[in-house]
This record gives sequence, structure tokens and C-alpha cells, in this order.
Amino acid sequence: MTGKRIGWRGATLLTGVLLALGISAGAARAADSETAIFAGGCFWCVEDAFDHVKGVTETISGYAGGTKPNPTYGSHEGYKEAVKVTYDPDQVTYAELLDTFWHNVDPFDPRGQFCDKGPAYESAIFIGNAEEKALAEKTKKEIAERFDQEVATEIVPETTFTAAEDYHQNYHSVNPISYKFYKWNCGRAQRLEQIWGPAHS
Repeated sequence: MTGKRIGWRGATLLTGVLLALGISAGAARAADSETAIFAGGCFWCVEDAFDHVKGVTETISGYAGGTKPNPTYGSHEGYKEAVKVTYDPDQVTYAELLDTFWHNVDPFDPRGQFCDKGPAYESAIFIGNAEEKALAEKTKKEIAERFDQEVATEIVPETTFTAAEDYHQNYHSVNPISYKFYKWNCGRAQRLEQIWGPAHS
């Protein structure tokens, strides 16, 4: 997924060239970033999980996989609540993002996630290329074998993604009390601990 890293001398030279061309180092880093899309029930909770991963530079809650134009929170039939994760592949790998995803969902529930049921809340990995597909399928198989259960999480091609309304973005940090109340009352933390242990709840 990524090329060879360059040494500090090469990085310094590259920065000088970019500055000469009027391109900031921040813009260059942004150009090197990659994205991944995950659906794991309530997008507030998925966003919270990935915001704690070193190397993740941005998370956006939204609606993925549908075809209806301009989905909204009140009307997103055919879409799943999902999070687009932007990350620096020099700091975190796609495989590590998959590990974070799996440990923050109930992979065995075909009807949704925790207290949220229905197609919009079903878990899914939206893959963008063959390498992501291979890694997703590999980890899905490992979980099925580890727990001796069928994994309901879908692995589907990345198609559409629309950012959710502003009030959904960073909900866990903007509204921490109501977020924690929701997460606990939805049974998410309790079920995650049951499956994965206390370190992942």
C-alpha cells in the first residue's frame, strides 16, 4: 500500500522542493494520506473508537453504500451509518485499522449493532482495493474460527459516502455526557467486554 520510506536528508530535500513550488508540508502529508470506511452501528461510537488510534488524522460520520441522492439522518434508506477514516499509512496500517474495527463491533449480530437494529446499523467493511479485500476477508475468517461462530459483518466494495449533519460530527467529544449515557444504555460497552474483554469495551 505504501512505498519505501525516505531518510531524513531526503525528507529535508523534498520539503525544500515543495516549498519552492509553493506546496506546504501539511499539504504534502495530506496527499500521502489514505482513507477507509467502516460501518459498525452508531457512527458516534465508531468515530470515537478510531479517534483514539495513533496515525488517524480525521474521522467523519456519514452514510455509506446507498444510491439515493443526498441522504440525511431522517432519510437514508439503503445506506449504513459509517465512518470515513483518514490515516497516515506511515503511522498506522490498514490491518491495524481492521483490528480496531473488529474490537469495537459485535461481528456476530446480523440484525444491527447492540440496541440499534435494522439495515442502517449492520456492520460492514467497505473495501477500496484488492489488498483491503484480502485483509478484511482474512481477519473475518480468523474471527469466525477463533469463536467458532459465523461472522455477520459484510465485506462490500466502497461506493458512496456522504458526510452526516454537523451535529453528528465529533459527538463523543462535543456531548460527552449524553454520548456516554447512550453508549452504556445501548449495551455497547457491556457486549464488547463480553466478546473481547475489558480492554476493548
